Amino acid sequence: MKKLIKSKKKLISAVALTTLLLGSGSIYAASSLVVGPKGDGTGVNPHGWTLTPAGTQVDLGNKPFGGAISPDRKYLIVSNDGTTKSLQVIDVLQQKVISEVKPSEGLFLGVVFSPDGKTVYASGVSNKIAVFQFDNGMLTEKAPIVMQGAKVIDPVLKMTTFSPAGISISSDGKFLYAANNMNNSVSMIDLATGQIKVTADVGNHPYTAFLTHNGGMLYVTNWGESSISVLNPNDLSVVKTIPVGLHPNAIAENPVNGMIYVVNSDSDEISVIDPAKQQEIQKISLAPYKGAQVGSIPNALTISQDGKTMYVSNAGNNDIAVVDLNDKKEPVVKGLIPTAWYPSGVFINEETKQLLVMNAKGLASNTRRGSLSFINIPDDKQLEEYSKQVQDNNTIYKVTGNGWLEGFMGNDNNPIPLVEGQKSPIKHVIYVIKENKKYDQVFGDLGKGNGDPSLTQYGREITPNQHKLAEQYVTIDNFYDDAEASPDGHDWTVGAIANDFKEKSYRQSDHLYDYEGTDPAEYSESGHIWNNFMNHGLTFRDYGEFTRKDTTTNQWVPNDKSIGNNYDINYPGWTLSVTDLQRFDEWNNEFQQFVKNGNLPALEVVQMPGDHTNGTNPGTYTPQAFVAQNDLAIGKMVEAVSHSPYWKDTAIFVVEDDAQSGTDHVDAHRSTALVISPYTQTGKVDSTFYSTSSMLRTMELFFGLKPMTQFDASAIPMLNAFTIHPKFAPYESEQPQYPIDLKNGQNAPMAQESMKLDFSKPDAADPDTLNHILWAATKGNQSYPEKK
Repeated sequence: MKKLIKSKKKLISAVALTTLLLGSGSIYAASSLVVGPKGDGTGVNPHGWTLTPAGTQVDLGNKPFGGAISPDRKYLIVSNDGTTKSLQVIDVLQQKVISEVKPSEGLFLGVVFSPDGKTVYASGVSNKIAVFQFDNGMLTEKAPIVMQGAKVIDPVLKMTTFSPAGISISSDGKFLYAANNMNNSVSMIDLATGQIKVTADVGNHPYTAFLTHNGGMLYVTNWGESSISVLNPNDLSVVKTIPVGLHPNAIAENPVNGMIYVVNSDSDEISVIDPAKQQEIQKISLAPYKGAQVGSIPNALTISQDGKTMYVSNAGNNDIAVVDLNDKKEPVVKGLIPTAWYPSGVFINEETKQLLVMNAKGLASNTRRGSLSFINIPDDKQLEEYSKQVQDNNTIYKVTGNGWLEGFMGNDNNPIPLVEGQKSPIKHVIYVIKENKKYDQVFGDLGKGNGDPSLTQYGREITPNQHKLAEQYVTIDNFYDDAEASPDGHDWTVGAIANDFKEKSYRQSDHLYDYEGTDPAEYSESGHIWNNFMNHGLTFRDYGEFTRKDTTTNQWVPNDKSIGNNYDINYPGWTLSVTDLQRFDEWNNEFQQFVKNGNLPALEVVQMPGDHTNGTNPGTYTPQAFVAQNDLAIGKMVEAVSHSPYWKDTAIFVVEDDAQSGTDHVDAHRSTALVISPYTQTGKVDSTFYSTSSMLRTMELFFGLKPMTQFDASAIPMLNAFTIHPKFAPYESEQPQYPIDLKNGQNAPMAQESMKLDFSKPDAADPDTLNHILWAATKGNQSYPEKK
């Protein structure tokens, strides 16, 4: 693979590393690549990586994150922990779901059988453990175990919830051990009485409580930090706290030699713990190539009964890593097995010699269903073929012999540099982050590009500036948001990743609604785009992104301390009580000062969230008015920049953090995207496959920066959106034809339903309900379309 690059020109490190990752396998035409299932058992995820899961597939529910195999190895219980929560029973031999139950309480992660196989325990919401009788594949819900005595760990929020996560049970079936994710503790529950016997403090956001096979020690992984707690299971006294990698989650024990293996989800490695010394003795790297950035996101593991092989699910790379644990040499990844999107659990059935792999997001279906793969354990030859398939799956583009990306405009004059030493005319980037719109909702009526006008809710009369910008500059009609909702959306938009903590916890009813850096546990090792800029001596200014209002000072302050003082205390972050036109005025006040002083930062990140809307709540702006205000604010911003001295060397990127609301005829992740610069003023349609990470990679390439994660490292730069022939004519903003001050009346469509929704945070409202409300508000009595 290293021979792929033969040019005398040296590609910057990110592209070179990407080439080594991608290899020379199947290459996709970037203009024809689209997201979603392909009808042949394969699919493409929003990053552009192909999904070809090995083995046979069974559909599961929404986000299967937890699972347990019955003691007789005949059944697998799966905990579906997404918006719709359920427990499913899979007959392992028949390879099908034979029953399903939706508990009266919610679910989160933990599932375990009693030693006799007659009872199933599942982590519920708040302070409960759900209990089920299990008989021949059928679950019957019993009274839950109610956990009492949770302490307050946050003096501001004053939450008193245990929020049990991973659980385990003693070999005699007398005690259950629960990692209390929101209480920074672990509890020992007497199953005879249903009462907590003892609770002990551990680290931040414990993920699971793992009891060794002989019951001699209890290991708790502290998901929100870089440690595991070792406890005496008899009284929960803490024996030791062991430092490991960043954000450890799953844990397993070698059944032969008793070695403990801990998954470090944000440092892409396994920590090997010697139980005699109670310390980490080595690390096993799960990086897909030498020097790779973070992004493998390992999150589950299992070990064969002979202790010789470990299987690890890499949620970010969509594969199972097969690790050789031969005692005579260092553990090493010997191969990879392809999975569907975001594998979240792996189990071994020794009798059938199969792996059972849970895939949290299936084939990237718009229905967001997970899947279960039944995979015959491969021999060495099959594993080699699988490894090549994984490499091919994670191929989006190819670097040609002369050092350029195949299928893209490539020469020294492209404004996006691909070689060291090449300078870009772009010296300033303004990155505008909006909320929740799909392509067809806005651009379905554009008249060019791949749009469906029947799905347009905010067309030309409401969004004249976005229409004019798409027509005058470049129409990007094959762009996908990597995320699914605002909590993970903002992480993807500024960091090119949403880590395991964010993926699994943001929609749990008893968890903090973590978004925009409100919890340090969601921070990836790689940081955010502003860290990348500032670490290279480049200037940065933040307007509303990753900020909150300080109720004492009434000023907006950053959640991410690394932002430092590089923010505007008067610029509002998330709130629907302020319009985007007010936000524009505050931004423009500072922009005009930068113009006057000649010191515009290299990067500005500007939040413009008004297009989220407030539904049809009476007395608030109508959805159309919110979107029209947002559109005018964007138009006025472009107008201001284009009439300034900075127009000649500035690129404005406008993106939705996610595409959650509404429908799109291509895929649920397809969204609007604008790239505005003299170097994009072409009027053409660019149907190249791009994602959120493509935007970030393009910004990095302007300034010669290394990528933050594997996702921006392998993303397609937005080369075809740019031209070598700039047009410096300024932009003139357009006034919407829709009244931007119109408010919902008492009889607004579905007003009563809207009033019940939570708009205190972005995307906290039930998405399906809000989508129906917005459709009724914008399309009247037209039938709501099938989910796409």
